[in-house]
Amino acid sequence: MARIRKPSSTTGSLIELVTIVAVALGLALVIQAFLVKPFRIPSESMVPTLAVGQRVLVDRVTLRFSDPHRGDILVFKPPKGSDTDTCGVTRPPDEACPMPTKGEADTNFIKRVVAVPGDRLKIVRGRVYVNGKLQNEPFARPSASCDVCNLPKEITIPPGHFFMMGDNRGASADSRYWGPIPKSSIIGEAFFTYWPPKRIGAL
Repeated sequence: MARIRKPSSTTGSLIELVTIVAVALGLALVIQAFLVKPFRIPSESMVPTLAVGQRVLVDRVTLRFSDPHRGDILVFKPPKGSDTDTCGVTRPPDEACPMPTKGEADTNFIKRVVAVPGDRLKIVRGRVYVNGKLQNEPFARPSASCDVCNLPKEITIPPGHFFMMGDNRGASADSRYWGPIPKSSIIGEAFFTYWPPKRIGAL
């Protein structure tokens, strides 16, 4: 006699589907919170490296165990002073901001590390000089005409802080205005761009 199969339970299938979706969403949230976070480029400050609307993946793990290096592209919380381009101390007009305001802004920024703790830094015609040496920056779009493109008086980056600048030197609100950021404000390092398709690749 042929074996009669019982119809599958619709309720059981629905519960299974809901469980799979819930687990998938949970994993996605865990990955974003602790491992890799997607980030959309909001402004022209990183042109030509990154365009407005381009999307990148941010490694949230590596910098918990090591420090950033010059040239790394980071996503971070800027200091509260970034809301109004305010430095944490009074600075002369020929000097970059040497110290941020206390606290963090609510938004996320993406910029490039140009100087690390202990470095002496100055800006001439939009070009970065570290410890007296002009840096090789083929990724940058220098400018001599913005109000923070010529800051020839050296500052020293304080311990545990990193000086951040956009590659589009004439159109970037960055550490020149509001100072270096503490390591605790770093969310992670951008390492891969996945949108648009024609720009997919490692950074």
